[in-house]
Amino acid sequence: MSAAFRSGFASFVGRPNAGKSTLTNALVGSKIVITSDKPQTTRTVVRGIVHRDDAQLILVDTPGLHRPRTLLGERLNDLVRTTWAEVDVVAVCFPTDEKIGPGDRFIVGELTKVRRTTKIAVATKTDLASPQRIGEHLLDIQALGAETGTEWAEIVPVSAVADDQVGLLADLLVGLLPEGPPLYPDGELTDAPEELLVADLIREAALDGVRDELPHSIAVVVEEMGLRPDRPEDKPLLDVHANLYVERDSQKGIVIGRKGARLKEVGTRARHSIEAMLGTPVFLDLHVKIAKDWQRDPRQLRKLGF
Repeated sequence: MSAAFRSGFASFVGRPNAGKSTLTNALVGSKIVITSDKPQTTRTVVRGIVHRDDAQLILVDTPGLHRPRTLLGERLNDLVRTTWAEVDVVAVCFPTDEKIGPGDRFIVGELTKVRRTTKIAVATKTDLASPQRIGEHLLDIQALGAETGTEWAEIVPVSAVADDQVGLLADLLVGLLPEGPPLYPDGELTDAPEELLVADLIREAALDGVRDELPHSIAVVVEEMGLRPDRPEDKPLLDVHANLYVERDSQKGIVIGRKGARLKEVGTRARHSIEAMLGTPVFLDLHVKIAKDWQRDPRQLRKLGF
C-alpha cells in the first residue's frame, strides 16, 4: 500500500527581502512571483503549485509584513494575517546574511497570535554565509522561538539560488500537509489570473534600476489583453495594453526617462518576460499616468485593485 496523497497550503513569510519569492519560484520550478531587490514588491497573494507524485503543495505568497505607514500598508498587513490563519503551514524566512532583528521579532510575535497553524523556520540565502555563520543563525532562530513561545516544527537552512536543500524543504512541507486529493488540475502552476501576472512582470521591469524613492509608488493595471483577431493560428500575437501609475509628476519623468528611453527599456524587458511566461509573441502598449497619492486614497486603492 503506497502512502496516502497529501495536499494543502503553505505560506512563506518574513520581512521584505527575506528570500520568500525566490524560494517560491525555486520550489515551483517556474517564475511566477516577481522578485526584486526593492522591499515590498509583492502585493497580491499568488499561489504557486508544486505537483508531485505523492502530493500537491500550494504556496501562498504574501506581502512582507511591516509597520504600516499608509492605508495600502494596513490593507496588506490585514491580508497577511488572514492568509496565515487559512494555510496549513507557515514557513518563516530568516536570511542568513543578516542578523535577526526587530523586524523578525515583530513578525514572529504577530504569528504567535495564529494558534492552529504549524510553523517552521527557514534560514534562507545560505550561499551568502560561512558554515560558522549558518550555525550561529540556526541557534538564533531557535532562541527566538523559545523567547516568543513559538514551537518550530522544523528549522531548515536553504539556498534557493544554489538549489541547496530546496528538495528537502519541499519534503518537510509536504509531510506537514493533511491527507487529501489534489486541489488543482495537473500541470497548473498558479491560479492567479494572467492579467495579474502580466501586471506584476511589468511592475518588476519598471522597478528595476529606478531610484529608491519609487518602489511603493508604482502600480500597474492591465486595461486590456487579448489575442489579435486577424492573425493566422500559427502566428498569434497577444496585445497587452497597460497603464503604469505613479503618484507625482516628478516620478512620471523618472519612469519615462530622457526622450522616453527608460520607458522603452521597461517595455522591452517586460515584453520578454511576458513572452517567456505565456509562450506567445506579445505587443505591449505602455502608458504612464498619475494617480495622486494613491497609496493613501481608498477610492484610488480600489481602482488599482487593492
